[in-house]
Amino acid sequence: MTQKSSILWADDEIDLLKPHILFLQQKGYDITTVNSGIDAVEEVENHNFDVIFLDEMMPGMTGLETLQQIKQIKPQIPVVMITKSEEEHIMDDAIGGKIADYLIKPLNPSQIWLSVKKILQNRQLIEERTTHSYQQDFMNISMAIGEAEDHEDWANIYRKLTYWDIQIDSTENKSMHEVLETQKTEANSSFARFVKDHYLTWLEEKNQQKPMLSNQVMKRKVFPKIKEKKPLFFIVIDNLRLDQWEEIEPLLTPYFNVREKDTYYSILPTTTAYARNALFSGMMPLDMARFYPNLWEDEDSDDGKNNFEEDWLKINLEKNRIQCKTSYSKVIQTNQGKAVLDQFHSMLQNELNVLVYNFVDMVSHARTDMKMIRELAPDESAYRSLTKSWFEHSSLFELLKKIQAAGAEVVVTTDHGTKKVNRPYRIIGDKNVTTNLRYKQGKNLNFEGGKVFEVRKPEEAKLPKLNVSSTYVFAVEDYFFAYPNNYNYYVNYYKDTFQHGGVSLEEMIVPIVHLSPK
Repeated sequence: MTQKSSILWADDEIDLLKPHILFLQQKGYDITTVNSGIDAVEEVENHNFDVIFLDEMMPGMTGLETLQQIKQIKPQIPVVMITKSEEEHIMDDAIGGKIADYLIKPLNPSQIWLSVKKILQNRQLIEERTTHSYQQDFMNISMAIGEAEDHEDWANIYRKLTYWDIQIDSTENKSMHEVLETQKTEANSSFARFVKDHYLTWLEEKNQQKPMLSNQVMKRKVFPKIKEKKPLFFIVIDNLRLDQWEEIEPLLTPYFNVREKDTYYSILPTTTAYARNALFSGMMPLDMARFYPNLWEDEDSDDGKNNFEEDWLKINLEKNRIQCKTSYSKVIQTNQGKAVLDQFHSMLQNELNVLVYNFVDMVSHARTDMKMIRELAPDESAYRSLTKSWFEHSSLFELLKKIQAAGAEVVVTTDHGTKKVNRPYRIIGDKNVTTNLRYKQGKNLNFEGGKVFEVRKPEEAKLPKLNVSSTYVFAVEDYFFAYPNNYNYYVNYYKDTFQHGGVSLEEMIVPIVHLSPK
């Protein structure tokens, strides 16, 4: 038998409220009544209640004073403030006291019941509605997966799956979560086939049906927004997926309007060395290596692959005949983030400020290497939560608040996403083969065909090659490459970790957002 919910109602005219109390009792609620704030506090000290109704205008201890004491004793109990007054300062004080609802007399029974229902059954009602809505949309998404013909179709499918992922994540209905995971798996399988069929054609100069790729982002989404003597901030958060952005965006809504929210396709490999360098240079990796060999680091180099981002940026600006005062900053450590905040005033003198925040990338790799982080983010829901928590306490959030206060605009994006990998895929290569788990470049690669995207002629994918017989192989869906040597150890170590470099919705379709200050 379900236990009745209990309500405490404090009002110095409680006898006049008997019809309302009787109505709630008929709806199945237990009601305790008191005539003063002092009695209400005593009841809260000695008993547990699910909701408290509190009259604001009581003699002796006022409703607001009573609210303050109740919150000190049991801060989690939802309190509904009831008043005859519509004065704004009373509403402000009540809201500041973290009330759950605010009702103005005269009351009617349905108004009270709705307030109680909203507070006590909110999660259940949302869960039922979410489950029902996703069940209705499930068939639409399945049909869209089967009928998808172009990159826009796939971007829309991924947006829908991301929306439902976050909505269902807020419920406790695990059965719907399992259904969604199955549908995401189906989508990624079909998406991999789509990419195999179309990726190389996207790179042909005359193709007008291709999506916006990494090397086109700044020309199309950043440069047109540069204005003389007005600062624009271009922020690249490394490794940020669409679902992670959706978790962050609500934190920014008090400060910014979303002028434009779009997605673009990260080039392959979906790694920092290739995708981010393409983002900044406005070129594909083959052209970067061919025309600027002094800046391009090959796979066999021991040097960092992203040491020349500022140089690539300057080349891109020159190529597009853009002359503007520019700054570039990379934030990997806390002290670097603080330095950016300290330099903010001088940044306002620039027309373009480019900033790279590497923390999300660090978290994803730390999740592989550190047991603590691995336990903190055992699944995608926790990974989103971890990203949100980082952002809330980051120097980046502080920077964005400063940008808003200064009235400047922002373009936020990433270079690629990540994929949670589960299934190993055996591959054999020599010692010079790349170590990345989601793609391999080298010669004499030996693997079973099928669940990979193989590029035998790297130049067709606008990729450089170390020698004549070099090929690229990209993992698809949730596979990751594993060598036969120490196979079981390798599989157990990397299974259920977040990786990037391959072909998946999560890695390739990434957000780009234009924010204007409120």
